[in-house]
Amino acid sequence: MPPPDPPHPELQARIGAILGRRPRWFRWVEGGYTPAGRWLVGTAAGSFFVKVGRTPVTARMLRREIRAYQALSGPFMPRCLGWDDSEVEPLLVLEDLSAAFWPPPWDGERVAAVRDQIAALHGSAASLPVFAEVHGHWEGGWQLVARDPAPFLSLSMASAAWLRRALPELVAAERQCETYGQAPGHVDIRSDNICFAADGVKLVDWAEACLMNPKLDLGFWLPSLAFEGGPLPETILPHEPAIAAWVAGFLAARAGLPLIPDAPRVRRVQREQLETALPWARRALGL
Repeated sequence: MPPPDPPHPELQARIGAILGRRPRWFRWVEGGYTPAGRWLVGTAAGSFFVKVGRTPVTARMLRREIRAYQALSGPFMPRCLGWDDSEVEPLLVLEDLSAAFWPPPWDGERVAAVRDQIAALHGSAASLPVFAEVHGHWEGGWQLVARDPAPFLSLSMASAAWLRRALPELVAAERQCETYGQAPGHVDIRSDNICFAADGVKLVDWAEACLMNPKLDLGFWLPSLAFEGGPLPETILPHEPAIAAWVAGFLAARAGLPLIPDAPRVRRVQREQLETALPWARRALGL
């Protein structure tokens, strides 16, 4: 359970130093996939969002997110008030987006607005690490499934006979997917990382950001969009069997694995995305 108490006094002082004024109140923010600390903080100048790395894993992720805010800027990012890269508890202070609209539901206008901001992100310049440096450990998902099909088959989304027939084509297709690129990518675009603020669409949670193939970055979003009632992935990204196979394989290799203790919701979301990503790959490859 999240801590009911506000941040400890030393952390409050560090937050106040970034904001240049004393915090008046704190409110814990529910949600998220990790045990990072998340608070809304109120001051005489208004309210702000604070994220704190409270464990080694969340501290490492928050430092990566801080580097993204240092390297990248644009209307697609929340306004950043500052950060403190403490050795023990790094923290990041952003604008308060709690009053924004967080999808779903989706409609054509909202989908178009998000696509415009994703295109703006991909068209920007940033000194970020390349995909292989950040995500090089993400081996091809269908290759992992081929080694141990049990977790995927436990989801009951396909039969063992179908998998035996389809695996050669799925593995070959995902190997054709180019992850390298010079476009800044978010890599974790989903509705819970998208909001519609007064000044436009914002993408949040930038810990996975890197330079990459922009089509793959877009492809990561499309299964969750379709699951939430949006258009089919190929409506937005047509004729991309390698992207479809790579995204579906990433999810297929993970959705059936045991729950992650510090992030128990991740497997559920991966299963939901696979429900639309796997049919996308089937259609794209004619399986």
